[in-house]
Amino acid sequence: MTLWKPDPTFYPSPRDAAEAPPEKLAYVAAFDRSAQRPDALAVLDTDPASPAYGTVVGWTDLPHTGDELHHFGWNACSSALCPYAPHPHVERRYLIVPGLRSSRIYVYDTKDRVSPELVKVIEPEELGKRAGYSRPHTVHCGPEGLYVSALGGYGDDGPGGIAILDHNSFEVLGRWEVDRGPQYLAYDFWWHINHDVLVTSEWGTPSMVEDGVVGELLLGRKYGHKIHFWDLRKRRHVQEVDLGDQHQMTLELRPAHDPTKTYGFVGVVTSVEDLSASVWVWHRDGSRWAAEKVITIPAEPASPDDLPDVLKPFGAVPPLVTDIDLSVDDQRLYVSCWGTGELKQYDVSDPFKPVELGSVRLGGIVRREAHPAAPDERLAGGPQMVEVSRDGRRVYVTNSLYGAWDDQFYPDGVGAWMAKIDTESFTLDERFFPHGDDFRGLRPHQTRLQGGDASSDSYCYP
Repeated sequence: MTLWKPDPTFYPSPRDAAEAPPEKLAYVAAFDRSAQRPDALAVLDTDPASPAYGTVVGWTDLPHTGDELHHFGWNACSSALCPYAPHPHVERRYLIVPGLRSSRIYVYDTKDRVSPELVKVIEPEELGKRAGYSRPHTVHCGPEGLYVSALGGYGDDGPGGIAILDHNSFEVLGRWEVDRGPQYLAYDFWWHINHDVLVTSEWGTPSMVEDGVVGELLLGRKYGHKIHFWDLRKRRHVQEVDLGDQHQMTLELRPAHDPTKTYGFVGVVTSVEDLSASVWVWHRDGSRWAAEKVITIPAEPASPDDLPDVLKPFGAVPPLVTDIDLSVDDQRLYVSCWGTGELKQYDVSDPFKPVELGSVRLGGIVRREAHPAAPDERLAGGPQMVEVSRDGRRVYVTNSLYGAWDDQFYPDGVGAWMAKIDTESFTLDERFFPHGDDFRGLRPHQTRLQGGDASSDSYCYP
């Protein structure tokens, strides 16, 4: 695992990353909602010059059932080049793959093979006893270890938080937080690494989320609506910023890749006042942190006859912003509207004044927009997980969100598909549309790109 020189897929700066060779493979987590079959890692060919372009070329079944793969990440990335990194010669080789329902964490080797190979399983008891957490969710590679967020406590519903794993052995080292302050709900996290700032967001505890959206909790404004700021080195809570309890489910965090900057974006799934979704920018305000809404996406009116039961009383389709992604050059923000079936592109060169540049429609609760490669096929689901290539020229989207949500909002079946968008023309690539049986009956969720992508790496040099 140790190299004599740094991994060539580590980049000192976002500029270097953007100039790197394009990815030739994409790794996609896919899960079986019924939990009767193992989940899997599907590997897609993303090389336009390859005869297998746009098809599944590798496949690895997990050894167990009932994991529900969700988010996953690399064991090491460009943060290993930070000047204080104690592990500068690890390599981007292993995928760290948590099961959101099982609380297992799998380690898969991708080196010199197309289909990843299992090398280690971290059982729920190890995560629980050593870190005190369950329901692992987000993985980020830090300079001194692997950070894994978790929604729940071990033996308790909460609080959720962050566990640290060793880079080399993948053993659970323990809980990251020394002083969590008022933080209880957890979801995503990331950092301004040169400023010793870590940021976390909120969704809900396992009992709040495992069966889907609970109307009483949503209308009671009980889901997460805050972001938290921490001292990264001291591992202590510094400040919480409340977006307002009408803004329910503050999920994905996307900080600026430029390590000299201290701003970032967070997506909010819905407002209980009008079903709109929103994107906020956080930033320093003097010695404190602040956040302000910079994008509002309204709900779309619809006939109750066309809506699933959970939405019939409202007579509208909420956008349901469930993922956002920021290009490595910090110029473009991509916002997925899973409910309306839309991916939006914004110019965020001024992060406080985003300008919408384009939109692509696919699927949607009511629209069921088709892909141009299969114009007669009405698609369920919508652009959900979003991944942007390092050079910012390609965006990949998958259509499944989370098993319980899929069933609530697409009760006739969410299907399975993946698409690719050219960011300059902001049009769909008709040659890239793996769907249906390509995923062997599983639902695709998060994508990771060979050599890194816009949501995997952090950089220590501008």
